Amino acid sequence: MKLTILGSGTNVHPRRAAAGYLVQTDRLFLLDLGPRTLMNLLKTDVDRHQIRHMLFSHYHADHVSDFITFFFDAVYHARYVGTRAPLTLIGPPGTRRLFRSILGAFPSFTAAAFPVTLREVTTRPFRIGRTRIIPRPVLHSRGLPCLGYRIEFGGRVLAYSGDSQYCESVVRLCRQADVAVLDCSFPADRPGPGHMHAGECGQVAREAGVRRLILSHFYPVADQADVRRQARREYRGTIVRGKDLMTVSISTSAGGRRRGSQ
Repeated sequence: MKLTILGSGTNVHPRRAAAGYLVQTDRLFLLDLGPRTLMNLLKTDVDRHQIRHMLFSHYHADHVSDFITFFFDAVYHARYVGTRAPLTLIGPPGTRRLFRSILGAFPSFTAAAFPVTLREVTTRPFRIGRTRIIPRPVLHSRGLPCLGYRIEFGGRVLAYSGDSQYCESVVRLCRQADVAVLDCSFPADRPGPGHMHAGECGQVAREAGVRRLILSHFYPVADQADVRRQARREYRGTIVRGKDLMTVSISTSAGGRRRGSQ
């Protein structure tokens, strides 16, 4: 399993793209696609027209807005350049309503020359190929459905919090994960609403027994602090400060046995 960080920042960040991650298992899929992440995707060696699944954590603009450009490019490619794989859009309740509106509002979107499937998930595990994915609701913004995703493949586990406050649900999501990518929007000494700060990320990693913690989704204020040091006050394992286009390999275990889900 391989993770590429397409965006480690937020909506308007001077040095980082917003939230977006590319995951490669036996399949290729995206976790969120915020502003400027598409340009980072183009810098990878991945054929974007072979991406068949996009998973969204929630529908704030910093997690979804590059979808419009991505889809426009896909429609053009399928019409004038070559074939394009079918596309499935997966997310929390509200996914069908949002994307039906987008696909119906933009010229040429409804005439896409490839199938588009919209799927809403809550807590039930599902598979993409041999990859098992467990969605879990997390606490972020009042009244807005938000999901984290637990990805299991080849005996290894990647957890992605999406945007989340500290809560028991995000701890369960990350239980015994080999890698956990957590919302570290703020430094511990300058916390903000709706997100975790660096100390809480460390707390989640410690309580969940995470093997490797990746801090991401930084607001500019978080780049002014030593968030790794702040997280280390709670967690003594490996801590990585995420950055755009960083790649992380999560090796499969011998025999490929999958860990038990949480």
